[in-house]
Amino acid sequence: MRKSMLLTVPTLALGALTMAAAPAAAHEGDMWSSQATLNTLNNSGTTGDVMVDLHGAEATVKMNVSGAAETFMDGPFPHAQHIHSPEQAAAECPPASADTDGDGVVNTPEGQPFYGGILTSLTTEGDTSPDSALAVERFPGGGAYTYERTMELDAETRAAVEDGTAVVVVHGVDPTLLPAAAAEKMSPLNPDLPLAATLPAACGVLTAAQMDAMPEGGADTGVAQETGSTTEAVALGGGILAAVAGGAWALRRRAARA
Repeated sequence: MRKSMLLTVPTLALGALTMAAAPAAAHEGDMWSSQATLNTLNNSGTTGDVMVDLHGAEATVKMNVSGAAETFMDGPFPHAQHIHSPEQAAAECPPASADTDGDGVVNTPEGQPFYGGILTSLTTEGDTSPDSALAVERFPGGGAYTYERTMELDAETRAAVEDGTAVVVVHGVDPTLLPAAAAEKMSPLNPDLPLAATLPAACGVLTAAQMDAMPEGGADTGVAQETGSTTEAVALGGGILAAVAGGAWALRRRAARA
């Protein structure tokens, strides 16, 4: 029941931020290569790069991430990651001025007007829809990781990648790096999660170019394995969930004593 509460409730909350209108579908034979530099948000220190090779409906997503939050209690810190797209034509990563509640960080609802709702969850296995937005046992974990997965993208995500309105966001910030006001808060998506667990940590807008032919072997991003830190994260799946819950409990106790 605890696992259901941790996964289902936040997922429903994030689901409310997903896109409603579906753009025109890509042609079956279209080939695109998109890339982005992931820049730090919320003083997280998280950086990286991402490349999406798209051939019709099939995409290969490769990511290198470093400087991320390393541990949460006794397990690797899980990093939810998604492809977003805003409803307006422009796509961007949120500036510091997006912090409307004055706690010193840009939380997920504050960032959403800039990078948009979730279109695709970049999980390590299984479902990639917005329903898996916070399936923490199926995201990479730890301070540095590589990610590579070939998946089928829906028409809405493909259109966003092709027209340059797709944004990749990595979530999860070390709470010790946050201002005191933010470190004591719980997530606006679910009061059972600390704010740090769902806080945007890095962001990049994908820039796309159509290609006549896909390079042999795909584009080289230096990714050498399917999902760095994934084996460890999956093996500790239950431990990660318990860690998130335990961290929330600890933060509430600390706030109560303040």
